[in-house]
Amino acid sequence: MIYLDANIFILSIVNNKEKGESCRKLLSGVASGKIEAATSVLTWDEIIYFLIKRASPETIKKQSNKLLKFPHLIFLKTDLVILEKAEELRSEYRLRPRDAIHAATAIVNKIPKIASDDTDFDKVKELKRVKV
Repeated sequence: MIYLDANIFILSIVNNKEKGESCRKLLSGVASGKIEAATSVLTWDEIIYFLIKRASPETIKKQSNKLLKFPHLIFLKTDLVILEKAEELRSEYRLRPRDAIHAATAIVNKIPKIASDDTDFDKVKELKRVKV
């Protein structure tokens, strides 16, 4: 199982270079059921927020529906346990709040690997970042 940071989805949408292709390949593996993956419900917020400034309402709706119906992707809840762990991680590793929530979600759900373009996750000893 691998945890997917929101930037995996964003790069797959907007990047036509190697990183975007790498993200699309990873997501294709998830969609086909070959790769087990999970993400936080927070990922929807990050993707939509990113697109609001850059895309048409039709594109935003299309991408939202695509994410919410993504085959074989597990959406993990955010609750008080996650937020308490996020605060520990934010404080210990000086993470931004959203990164802390993603890291906490993976750790609390016993997912040791996180796919992300964000090097801040390299500081988190409890996770191994899979680079894209």
